[in-house]
Amino acid sequence: MNNELEQSARELAARLLDRKLKLAAAESCTGGWIAKVVTDIAGSSDWFERGFVTYSNAAKQEMLGVRAETLAAHGAVSEPVVREMVAGALAHSHADLALSVSGIAGPGGGAPEKPVGSVWFAWQRRGAEAVATCHHFSGDREAVRRQAVLVALQGALAIL
Repeated sequence: MNNELEQSARELAARLLDRKLKLAAAESCTGGWIAKVVTDIAGSSDWFERGFVTYSNAAKQEMLGVRAETLAAHGAVSEPVVREMVAGALAHSHADLALSVSGIAGPGGGAPEKPVGSVWFAWQRRGAEAVATCHHFSGDREAVRRQAVLVALQGALAIL
């Protein structure tokens, strides 16, 4: 595992364990990479509750309750969608903190208003308001996805 990813995951694990909290992840463009990074840590079942890999719009709707109207109006890579994804991850889990990620990893699929490397994130603690942000990463598909995993983990740390 990449050292920076591992270090962030281990720090997140320590904070979650210390606070007796559990994490859920709702992933699209990262395809389960966040869940892989956190479950590479032995004992992660003590703090990682579950992951949702919702790559398709149908999966976002069925597993997380993202509304078809939201997807139609804003597209999967948007603030409203990641906000609904993170809320859905909390609603469909026993987690105390959730994160969501949806982006365009490339090499295709970009548009002038949403270029390749655009990734939306949201984080939310149960009972609190979600925080969302967009990042624009450079590099190939793997580089964009790796950077997205790191930002997702670091954002969860910031929420704690």
